[in-house]
Amino acid sequence: MLGNDVKNRILGLINETAYKPMPIDELVMIFAEDKIEKSEVKALVQEMFEDGELFINKKGKVGSLKSYSMVKGRYGFTRKTFGFVTSEKDNSDIYIDSDDRNGAFDGDTVLVKITKEPTGRMNKEGVVIKILERANREIVGLFHENNSFGFVIPDNKKFDNDIFIPKKYFSGAKNNDKVVCKIEVWPDDKKKPEGIITEIIGQSGERFVEIDSIVRSHGFQEEFPEKVIAQLEMIENKVKPNEIEGRLDLREKMIYTIDGDDSKDFDDAISVEILDNGNYELGVHIADVTHYVKENSPLDREALRRGTSVYMVDKVIPMLPQKLSNGICSLNPHVDRLTLSCIMEVNPQNAKVVRHVISESVIRSNARLTYHEVSEFLENKDKSLIENIDDPERAEELFDSLRNAGVLSELLRKNRFKRGAIDFDFPESKIILNKNGYPIEISPYERRVSNKLIEEFMLLANETIAEHFFWLKTPFVYRVHELPDNEKVTILKEYLNELDIMLRISKGGIRPSDLQRVLDSIEDFEIKQAVGSIMLRTLRQARYSPECLGHFGLAATYYCHFTSPIRRYPDLQIHRIIKEQISGKLSDKRITHYENILYGVSDQSSVLERKAEMAERDVDDYYKAVFMSDKVGDEFEGHISGITNFGIFVELPNGVEGMISLDSLSDYYIYNERSRTLVGETTKKVYKIGQKHKVKLIKVEVETRKIDFSFIQK
Repeated sequence: MLGNDVKNRILGLINETAYKPMPIDELVMIFAEDKIEKSEVKALVQEMFEDGELFINKKGKVGSLKSYSMVKGRYGFTRKTFGFVTSEKDNSDIYIDSDDRNGAFDGDTVLVKITKEPTGRMNKEGVVIKILERANREIVGLFHENNSFGFVIPDNKKFDNDIFIPKKYFSGAKNNDKVVCKIEVWPDDKKKPEGIITEIIGQSGERFVEIDSIVRSHGFQEEFPEKVIAQLEMIENKVKPNEIEGRLDLREKMIYTIDGDDSKDFDDAISVEILDNGNYELGVHIADVTHYVKENSPLDREALRRGTSVYMVDKVIPMLPQKLSNGICSLNPHVDRLTLSCIMEVNPQNAKVVRHVISESVIRSNARLTYHEVSEFLENKDKSLIENIDDPERAEELFDSLRNAGVLSELLRKNRFKRGAIDFDFPESKIILNKNGYPIEISPYERRVSNKLIEEFMLLANETIAEHFFWLKTPFVYRVHELPDNEKVTILKEYLNELDIMLRISKGGIRPSDLQRVLDSIEDFEIKQAVGSIMLRTLRQARYSPECLGHFGLAATYYCHFTSPIRRYPDLQIHRIIKEQISGKLSDKRITHYENILYGVSDQSSVLERKAEMAERDVDDYYKAVFMSDKVGDEFEGHISGITNFGIFVELPNGVEGMISLDSLSDYYIYNERSRTLVGETTKKVYKIGQKHKVKLIKVEVETRKIDFSFIQK
């Protein structure tokens, strides 16, 4: 069996400048001597072609993707007459006309041949040559039955084809059922894809059916495989004495958790005290999940497949089973728990970490505190949370720790913004359901001093861990947020100019502090919120990478995700590396192992994170539509949150957003893409982002999660 060494040598050769594409048999002879080796190398080259690592043309000549003007990437459907492929190598976008997608669907990994280089603001153009991997082999949608056949209309509108279902594959589905459909035949010559019904979720319109459909349509499911359940049975519910041996024993320290009122898994705890030299000692103690989730075990493979937990209004699709997430891995109060601790000494003069220790540890949390309780204590000196302490004599010790934590977090926060981090701290809405699961209220999340306290401590631990392992030069997974694209920055600057807002770009290129200055200059909250939303779309998406590329939004040179291994796979992955390094077990063999897997782990985790975010947003939108469904005809105050060439989006104070179609306006409006404004041809009336308006709710489609408003004319 050939290893990565031969693959790397092949890639090294074909990517050399002097290399010219050659027949596959000639290439094989360079890397193999006997008949068996030749057969293996040829199979490897073919496998690399199927994976999109190289290209073989119709004449059988092997070359690099670059030599054939090919790019590997992910196809994205736009609901228009075109799509884009995002390059796997540099995240650039390649324009794909609908006639050139050649059977690609949203999310598919493809090879694209570049047909036109970029000019001005125009992207590269290309044509899909080969589909390497299908993103969606199972589709969730609405089943319709005809006499001799049926079809499924996908819930995911980016999957822009109905699926043909032969009658023998109905599997008991009835008209108007929400179903899961497995695609068996992909379209060719513009025919529809064909599939079979594999699961019936239930009748469309029922709440649990709709929620389950959303979850399944994004590729998530609640049930764990039998092998995972079997592995769980071998895990104890309590920490055993032999598991504590060799660990840093912190059970006598004042350590506590601070989480939301309804939280059930606690994967981070903190300790704060002032040292004799006047410095702060901040301990961030994270559940040692990898002690129970061994590499390549059924639990580990399933966690990697899920990538993240999905948090919805009324339930969680966990990355790990509840026995771990709510049990032995949850830092519940008054019980021993295994942890991985990052203990940092912080100088109060400059809020810098002057010394740190990373260690396997054991803790016994003294209290399970809530954000509300801690905020009430720090803001209003309310000591009622004393009830959470086992030993009342330690109450004052807890209060001192909380006071110190409050002061330290404010020092860290000021230091972070001083170095230039962006503050996108806009309110998010919380949907409250009654006992029957019906939304009865939508209100802003409470973000008070305690929420910000925990945020600052977790950020500091993440930065400290990332910097530590960067200088050790070990394989690692970083959380990266790269510099924004220059072209998008130019467009943002032009947009702000239209609003008479100046974006001054620092010498040497855009910095996060440049964007923060813009936000600080805007007094009107709705305009600031709208501009912040445009800024977010200008920035690149944060992602995971084995390369330390910095975090633009946080103005951080080193950053990772260390603090949530219960709900994020990258955190769990780096815990494994951290533990091997501090125990001296990170051998050359293990380093090579991590070098081989971390690009795949990072990419998969980034993709799954996006899917989870979309699932969470879709569930929120469903409940918002249900909440608004009995309010048709009511009037509301709102502000313009977005403008397109087909409609105006208006957001209400509770976060509900709806659209006003341009067709419903009395005048003909001209769309200015640069300023994102609309100007009436006759009236010269201008609509722009941030404007406040009264609107009437005219229509709600719960199934499509669509809300329509109309302006109330003054």
